[in-house]
Amino acid sequence: MAQKTEQEAPKIEFPCADYPIKIIGRAGPDFKELVIDIVRQYAPDLDLSKVDEQDSKKGTFTSVRMKVTATGADQLDAMHKALKATGRVQMVI
Repeated sequence: MAQKTEQEAPKIEFPCADYPIKIIGRAGPDFKELVIDIVRQYAPDLDLSKVDEQDSKKGTFTSVRMKVTATGADQLDAMHKALKATGRVQMVI
């Protein structure tokens, strides 16, 4: 009888340059700026040339993709909480 083995999630080594983050929220004229302001509190070296914004087909939602230098799980958790606390961010991937 074969034994079932669980795969471990890949471990991230910190610091991790170019860590991809996708933030999805309700569309609005200042959504991208709001997200950038919050992310910069946790990743001050955010490169704006690596920030991309895309609206959903119906224009209800906006996704903002960026790459940051992740320094640790604490930084990523705090950033996630701050983004969700805005009430405008639906999901952080």
